[in-house]
Amino acid sequence: MLQLLFGFVFLAAVSQLVSLTGAQSECPLQLDPQRVVVRYGGSVAVNCSTSVLHKGIGWEASEGGVPMTQSQNLITWRVSKLTEWDIQPYCYINRIQGAQCQVELPVTVYKTPDSVFISTVNHRGPMMEGQQYELQCDVHNVAPVQYLTVKWYKGQTLLHQTTFTDNIKTPENKTVTLLIRPDRADDGAQYWCAAELDLGAEGPQPYRTNSSNPLNVEVYYKPKHSSSTETIIQDDKVMLDCTVMANPAPTYTWDHLKEKSSSPVLNSSALSPGNYTCTATNTLGRDSKVFIVKSIGIRPTFWTVLTVFQLSIALIIVI
Repeated sequence: MLQLLFGFVFLAAVSQLVSLTGAQSECPLQLDPQRVVVRYGGSVAVNCSTSVLHKGIGWEASEGGVPMTQSQNLITWRVSKLTEWDIQPYCYINRIQGAQCQVELPVTVYKTPDSVFISTVNHRGPMMEGQQYELQCDVHNVAPVQYLTVKWYKGQTLLHQTTFTDNIKTPENKTVTLLIRPDRADDGAQYWCAAELDLGAEGPQPYRTNSSNPLNVEVYYKPKHSSSTETIIQDDKVMLDCTVMANPAPTYTWDHLKEKSSSPVLNSSALSPGNYTCTATNTLGRDSKVFIVKSIGIRPTFWTVLTVFQLSIALIIVI
């Protein structure tokens, strides 16, 4: 029974000691704001306050430190031009009861890129449809890269994005590449890249974004008709249209014509019934289309019908 009593007393003492240690481990300081994001060379000011009696309170920092004072409960760490990338300020207090404690202030010093540049890797001039090419985006002198995202766009469409895990706080250069395989729909498209710094809620809003100039892409592709044959009924207003999209622009030749023509369009009324083959050609290839021209025969006019009718009546009377 006595041993059980001593056990309860021991547990109570340990519990009280743990509780006291936990209370003492909490530092009675409040920072406002609790985290700061500062542009390199910009100004910063953060308040440190306490609501308890103390033997001294102060700021320790490589720039803007505040000497310990016993007469104030609020002191401000202030720097008019912050130029240290890895600064680690903290506010400390000497408690009347207990040891000194401190609260560190997280500081992010950032710098937007000097430039963002897009280029093609080992290639100049027009691109060939269906072949693979590599685009490169160079981001110069940006910090910190752990908050950097490089985004690729075609027009206003987001294609891809890259983030970084580097913990280096000083400015770096970053290079990102993108593989593309353009087709004829990409002829004249604009590719560009953007460097975005997402510094969180404490950072500038909206996010700091620097973009490259657009890269205009010219794509070479061979002619290709939407259909290989087309039936045409002769008419003054009906045309044989062989026009087709291609880059470089194609030339046109026709088979089965009495006279040669390089025009992509012919009037059907000037042709005899039959098959006419048009071939569109450029430096990448050729494609042909067959036009089948048919005659609608002789269409009777109103006066022709009336004359035949009158002759029929006259013939009946004579008979």
